[in-house]
Parts: sequence; structure tokens; C-alpha cells
Amino acid sequence: MARISHISEDGCTAFIELRNGNFGTADYPNGFPHNIGDVVFIDAEGAISEAPQDLWREDHWVGITKLAFADRIVVEVNGRLRLFPNPPELGMRAGQTVEGRDSTGIIGVISDKPIKLLDDMLGDTSAERFIVPPDKNISFEDFGGYREIVDRARELIELPLKYHDALSNIGARAIKGVLFTGPSGTGKTLLARIIANHADATFYAINGPEILSKWYGQSEEVIRGIFEDAKRRNRAIIFFDEIDSLASQRGDDSHEASRRLVGQLLSLMDGFSRDTNVMVIGTTNRPQDIDSALRRPGRFDWQVHFPIPNREDREEILQTSSRKLQVGEELPHSWVAEKTESWTPAELAAIWTEAALLAVSDERTLLMMEDYLGGFERVARQRNSAV
Repeated sequence: MARISHISEDGCTAFIELRNGNFGTADYPNGFPHNIGDVVFIDAEGAISEAPQDLWREDHWVGITKLAFADRIVVEVNGRLRLFPNPPELGMRAGQTVEGRDSTGIIGVISDKPIKLLDDMLGDTSAERFIVPPDKNISFEDFGGYREIVDRARELIELPLKYHDALSNIGARAIKGVLFTGPSGTGKTLLARIIANHADATFYAINGPEILSKWYGQSEEVIRGIFEDAKRRNRAIIFFDEIDSLASQRGDDSHEASRRLVGQLLSLMDGFSRDTNVMVIGTTNRPQDIDSALRRPGRFDWQVHFPIPNREDREEILQTSSRKLQVGEELPHSWVAEKTESWTPAELAAIWTEAALLAVSDERTLLMMEDYLGGFERVARQRNSAV
């Protein structure tokens, strides 16, 4: 079985495409009796006869029209620009979503608007998708330890949001971006959400890898939409988790998508007007990997570092994280704090999960000292096995 892909101008030679992708020719001195696109059978002696058209199943493609001329049209198909004849009966124009086949070109218009590929990849790409509703169940009382860090973060973020007009009247340079640095599990995201709640600010949470797109320009489109939406709010925080995955150092060997994203962030942060009441926060445990242009004045030039908590901080974290638990007796927070040097707040909080499992396995509704110490031992073993 084969398909006629081309016929010579004199009509005597046909170029035939085989199912395996090879091509051949057939000569007919009196003119070829079939048309381009026909499906045919070829017997052992080379004789050609017509075959049912539906035997040759050809995949359809979907593309976006980019340029339309009287006789030709440029279509983007799978990221490539391709040229096809312009079928006059379809009334083609740029910006349509069309269906086609390689053999016949464009066969129909699916939509008069272009389908955005990023919509298919990520679902709803509007800025509202990234807004985290306020959680009234979390407050500064739920953030144990790090007193100086909490005070500094509130000073750099909450005060400028609440007293934006007063600071503007003074003429002080606005704080646009703050970088939260430190190991994972030290509470950077939690503190940012608590500050947003307390400042009554709209909170946009963006995980770096989730908006990366292989399609040219679409990651930048998402970020632009978030910034534009945030600027219309009374107060807003745009929070980039793992910002180093989006804005790594640009260089000769860096990916083009990364260079475009860094340029977009620079443009958006430099584009804040005096009326804009938006704070951008980025978290990272590798600040040295962030492009140096983003660390200059007027961008992420303010930094709050979250270290591994010391003994006093660990004890306060344990006390704070146990406040909402059902506890049957006084627990030895000081002793556990002494034994958990180099533990992160997330690892300390994991003790309570393990303790609760031990309690319910014994059919108890209150946490006892044995559960607490057992939870500590379980997390400690897990940490040691991971080293």
C-alpha cells in the first residue's frame, strides 16, 4: 500500500510514499490515472490500483496561524513554523487554531482564537490560581524561636506594606524585594504567610519549578500576569519559593529560558511605581546561585537569614508547636532541645507526628511523656539513617 505524494508537471511520473517512510516513482507514458493524496495498492509486478482512502490512517495536527497571505499561510505546529497553501473557502487569518494533515494542509478552523499550550500544561494560568487564601488559624504565636529574625522580617515587610503612604511621603526608597535564606525546613514559607495574614495582604505563592515551561515566552507571561494582578491590590506579597530555580546566574552556558525569566523579573521589579504596594519575597538555600543583577539595590537587596535554631530556639519551637496538642502531662522540652542540636524546625515538628502515632496505637487520646520521647527517638533514627 502507498500514497501518491506528487505528480510531475507532464503527468507521466508519480512520486509514491510507502508506509515505511520510503519513496518511489512510477512512470505512465500516457498519464498517471490517480491524483495526489490517493491511496493505492502496488502488486508484485508494480501494477497500481486504487485502494480505500481510510486504509491510510494519517495523524492530524493542531497549529496556530501566524501569518496569512492570499495564497499561503504560516502555521506554528509543535513549536515549528510551517508553510501551507491558504484554502480560500476557510477565510483564514492570523491567530486562529487550525486542524490539518501533512498531505492536504489545513482542513478546518477549530477556533478563531489561539489555544495557549501553557493552559493545557498547567490548567488555569490566571493570577488567581496562585493566590493562597488567608489562614486565620496561624499567627506569630505559632512561630516558635527566631525572635530577632521575626522582628526583622516584620520590619522589612509588614511595616512597608501597612505604612506605604507614610514612607512614600517621607521620600524613603521603597523596599521591593526581600530574600529569605537558610536551610530547608527553617520556617521561611510559614513566616511569610503569617506576615501576609497580619498585614492583610494578598499572598501569591509560586513554586519555582511549577511555572517553568518549554514553550517560548509563556513562563514570562504567567509572571507578568501575577505582577499586574498584584499591583491592582491594596497590599500584596508575591512569594517565590526556591527562586534560585527560576533566576540562576546568567552566563554563556545558561539556558535561554532562565535568561529570559531573569530579565522579566528585573523588568517587573524595576517597573514598580510609587503607588505600587507590593513586596516580593524569594526563598533559597543557595543565595550564591541567584543572578547577581537581582541582588542589586531596588531588587532583592534585603536579606533575612534563617539559621539552624540554637538550644533556646529549639525549646521554644517545641513548646510553641505543642500548644494545640492534647497533652496529658508536663513534657521535657528542655531535655529534647538539648538532644536535638543541628535539627531544623521541620524535624522538631516531626516528633509530634510520631508521638501521635504511638499514642493512638495504644488507644489513647492524650500525648504522654513516653510518646514524646518515643517520637524523638524515631525521628532521630530516621535522621541518622539518612546521613
